[in-house]
Amino acid sequence: MPTASENTLFGMGNPLLDISAVVDKDFLDKFGLKPNDQILAEDKHKALFEEIVKRNKVEYHAGGSTLNSVKIAQWMIQKPHKVATFFGCIGTDQFGEILKKKAEEAHVDAHYYEQNEEPTGTCAACITGDNRSLVANLAAANCYKKEKHLDLDSNWELVKKAKVYYIAGFFLTVSPESILKVAKHASDNNKIFCMNLSAPFISQFFKEPLMMIMPYVDILFGNETEAATFAKELGFETDDIAEIARKTQNLPKENAKRQRVVVFTQGKDDTVATVGEKVTMFPVLDIDQNDIVDTNGAGDAFVGGFLSALVQEDGLVECIRAGHYAANVIIRRVGCTFPEKPDFH
Repeated sequence: MPTASENTLFGMGNPLLDISAVVDKDFLDKFGLKPNDQILAEDKHKALFEEIVKRNKVEYHAGGSTLNSVKIAQWMIQKPHKVATFFGCIGTDQFGEILKKKAEEAHVDAHYYEQNEEPTGTCAACITGDNRSLVANLAAANCYKKEKHLDLDSNWELVKKAKVYYIAGFFLTVSPESILKVAKHASDNNKIFCMNLSAPFISQFFKEPLMMIMPYVDILFGNETEAATFAKELGFETDDIAEIARKTQNLPKENAKRQRVVVFTQGKDDTVATVGEKVTMFPVLDIDQNDIVDTNGAGDAFVGGFLSALVQEDGLVECIRAGHYAANVIIRRVGCTFPEKPDFH
């Protein structure tokens, strides 16, 4: 099979530094957090970020949905390094430096737009027992500017070098014009542009930019909840996931040379994918419930595994198998972390 070369895979999104620490119930109560939740930070959470770093055993991991996925793709591929390129915005601060270092350790070729108006985005993972409460503060990630970064010749050259593009739907809240430029480039040059529905709120509140990009999407990812919300927003009038996948596949498309592929994961249930004119179910790998440590990041890992096979020009069945493998590894660990090497064959 063809081996991937440097900068074949391009990702762009919100880089966040995940800060995880074991806390107690008092800590959760102090900041009004539920044990198992995901929220965006408000003013009342400012002090939380200052406090959590003072805890013992704080772990820092490069995070953010798209960055997680390209890191996992790179991990699956192993060599050469820097198959994956990543663009996003950080602050000129200590957390920004940690993010740079972490991306480098993962052998991802990250090129950040650095600005000093907002600090580097962070996501606090407050762990109690098997639960983790996530508090995301986008900050700098929200400041990405097309004309200050993507449009620069040296950066655009990296975009042109890629064959496969992946951007999570979360980035629609930041810079739809950047996504559109990349998506059009992919479409015009018959390359593969992939996107993710990412969260129900994207289809609900960012439907306009999402549908502006949709005609350029060759491969669309999502989970069952996101798919159902998307179907509702588009008036598909069905809650059958296979039917939603088929209707999504048939939405208008710019590049007629490639039929759109829609892939919906459903946790422990079968992954649903459009294969030509058919919709096919792919069972996930069995796992003992007791081996599941943390399902957060499973979706990002699935996409990362899928992309690793895609850039090596594998077929859809093999891409899904690689996605299932990566997700199975990640849910056995805290956060979106992985062992030194994959044992995927």
